[in-house]
This record gives sequence, structure tokens and C-alpha cells, in this order.
Amino acid sequence: MANDRRRGRARARQAREALSADVEGGLAQLLPDPDRARAWTLLLDGAPQSHVDLADPAHLGFEYQRRLGHVADLVAPPGRPVRVLHLGGGALTLARYVAATRPRSTQQVVEVDAPLVAFVREWLPLEREWRIRVRGGDARTGLGKLPEGWADLVIADVFSGARTPAHLTTTEFLDEVRRVLRPGGYYAANLADGPSRSSRTGGSGEAPLAYMRAQVATVRAVFAEACLVADPAVLRGRRFGNAVLLASDGELPVAELTRRAAGDPHPARVEHGKALADFAAGAEPVRDATARPSPLPPANAFR
Repeated sequence: MANDRRRGRARARQAREALSADVEGGLAQLLPDPDRARAWTLLLDGAPQSHVDLADPAHLGFEYQRRLGHVADLVAPPGRPVRVLHLGGGALTLARYVAATRPRSTQQVVEVDAPLVAFVREWLPLEREWRIRVRGGDARTGLGKLPEGWADLVIADVFSGARTPAHLTTTEFLDEVRRVLRPGGYYAANLADGPSRSSRTGGSGEAPLAYMRAQVATVRAVFAEACLVADPAVLRGRRFGNAVLLASDGELPVAELTRRAAGDPHPARVEHGKALADFAAGAEPVRDATARPSPLPPANAFR
């Protein structure tokens, strides 16, 4: 029976058929990449979540994942094994990237959607020698179980129904992140925001990028250093998109990150220092008592 299942999976991958499964977060789909023979895109309820190339796990197809890859490259000298905590699993793209570029790294992934993990691992299996442990459960609960100073890098990429849950946006959450990081370790978060809903519908309401500005203020209230990496159009509030927020109690490699982000296929800008303070001006740090989920993307965001 097990051999039959393995042969069935192999046939599906070779045939390049679209795959789907009902998971806790909705309908999960794996769509074959027409341009890369062994690459797949994971969608949840139609929203692109991750891209994986089984032949080249160091390939990062999504803009925000490339920026997180730059962070992973810069957290320690090239090739040195690191300890990484991934809050949110998706297709385990960043965990695969770290395993491929930094052999012998130790990684833990916390993902609340167990059926999604099973679906991804069935069709996009991990290499046996990779030290990647996937735990089920809530991201903040899983974070609280790790010892002090364990991680070189914590990556937060958690979305539920296309929104980051409120309890993962606060100073109390970041206090736990800071506890788990080694001195000088990095925290990187994938944020999604854009024009206010009212500006898209012609009414009045929150200013554009209100969520992203509040997240910058929250990180700056907990960590000594921070920077924000995003497409200039996103930073100006002209379109909905992703940004990577990076923080540390040590020095950040802003110059090298800026160089890498500018050289990407879709160039990004890095805001730091006074420019970042100006970006977040007037925003208040988010506390558990006042937290809200990240904004819903517009209906046409992924078309």
C-alpha cells in the first residue's frame, strides 16, 4: 500500500497535474510552474502563499521570499549553520532555502494548520538530511516553548484567511521573540498592507499603510534597530503588497541589504534610521489589549 501511494505521488508530479486538498485554512492548491520543471506554487483559497522548486530549493520565486532569503544570508557568515525558528510554515520554502544554503542548520517550524503541513509534505517532501522539525500549534504558543537565546533568526510569516492574527502583532509577542533570540539575532516579519479600504471605495477612514506603520512603531519599541524592505510603490501606499520588517538588538547589515534588494528582479527600497522614523511618525505601538489583524487584501490583489 505504501509503495502504491509513493508511485501515485510520483506519477502526479511527473504528469504536472494541479493538486488540491481541503485544509483548515480553506482550499489548498499546488499548481505546477510552467517555466520550471519541478517547481510548484501553493495557493490558499486562491491567494498565492509559497513557491517551491524541488530541483533547486535555493531558488526563491516570490519577491518577499527573496527579501527574507537575503536576511537569512546575512544573519551569519556564509555557509555557517544557524538556528532558525519559522512561525508559519506554508510550503516550507524558507526552511528549504536555509537547509540548502547553510547545511547542518537546525530549524523549527510552527504551523497551526496540520492538514496543510501533511498536504505539503506528501507532495513536496523534505530531504531526509535536513534538520527541519515541524510542530503543530499556534505560533505564539510554540514560540513560548523555546529556550532563551535559542535562535539566530526568527521569521514570522503567519496568515490566517489572508490576514496576520492580531496576537502576533504586539509588543508582548515581540518580547517573547526577543527572549528566544540570541544576542544580536534577527527578527524578520512578512507584512502586507496598502491603500486604506476607504481610499479604494471612495470614503474616508484610516490612512494608507496604517497597519504597517503601527508594526514599525511596535518593533521600534522593543528592538534597538529596525529597517523595512519593500517595493517603492508599496511604501508610498499606491498598491497593496508585502514588506519585510527586520529588527535586532545588534547592528543590522543595512548597506548590504540595500544593495541586494536593489539588484532583485523587482527592486525594493530599504527604509532605516530617520527615514523609518518618519515613515512611522504618529503611529503607536500595538499592545495585546488593542491589537487587530492585518487588513484584508483587496479583491483584485492576486489577479
